[in-house]
Amino acid sequence: MTTTLKRPRLTLRFLPSGMTVAAICLGLTAVKYAQDTSLSVQNRATWAMALLVLAAVLDALDGRMARVLNATSRMGQEIDSLADAVNFGVVPAFIVYAILLENLPRVGWLVVLLYAVCIVLRLARYNALLDVDQPAFANNYFMGMPAPAGAVGAIGPIALKLQLAQWGFDDSSWNTEWATWLVSLWIVGVSLLVVSRIPMRKVHTFSVSPNMVAPVLAVLAIGVASAFIFPYLTIIVIIVAYVVHIPFAVRSWRWFTKHPEAWDPKARQRRIQRRQIRRAQQPHRRSVARLGLRRPQR
Repeated sequence: MTTTLKRPRLTLRFLPSGMTVAAICLGLTAVKYAQDTSLSVQNRATWAMALLVLAAVLDALDGRMARVLNATSRMGQEIDSLADAVNFGVVPAFIVYAILLENLPRVGWLVVLLYAVCIVLRLARYNALLDVDQPAFANNYFMGMPAPAGAVGAIGPIALKLQLAQWGFDDSSWNTEWATWLVSLWIVGVSLLVVSRIPMRKVHTFSVSPNMVAPVLAVLAIGVASAFIFPYLTIIVIIVAYVVHIPFAVRSWRWFTKHPEAWDPKARQRRIQRRQIRRAQQPHRRSVARLGLRRPQR
């Protein structure tokens, strides 16, 4: 009697890890284009930034794909963490140095090293905090600027340079020493935000009221279209919007720190129920309050 060995079937469970490896390859290819002196500076920067964005998209989708396919594993988590260190730490550092900081080689190299190290430290702290018990509201915040936002902030000066060139401004001033020092200070600032303890809100945790769903979708559609038509300007707008949101995130973090019970889902549900009961009992209460009317005295 002969027995046949069954060959292991190839399933889609390997797809998330394959996407992560592809993201690493795209990121390293972005470094290759950034250092290709046979191309013009604009083409080098454009190709490098486009490949970096594609790598970031794949890196953002691999985790969700793993959860959909029920293919999460310890190895996949480690690969994803290493991919974040490469794509959001090493790759932006090389791109910025090759495009903007070559005129200041010593200081420029120290600056990009600082940025890459800060990204790695930030990722290590994030992984360490996963095993720490925190309040419920803390799950909606990052401590410090997340690695993808840090990468976008690092390439912001490149996007500004290319956008000004499209508007007809002379980009020769970017080759001066003072411009290089300004870029270096910007990268240092981004690096400090990455390793800081400043709370920053996670984008996917923002809630939208039902009345605002349609306007938000319209704005999102405009943003996606503008990313293809005005890619450099879109990056600048994203950076400005993210910086503007930081004070509001800090304010809400401090408020929830003093009132942690306000984040309790049961307490929120009870408040919603009480609000609905009051509205049902007094449907015209808000209109009366706005008009300044008072109850008639008996």
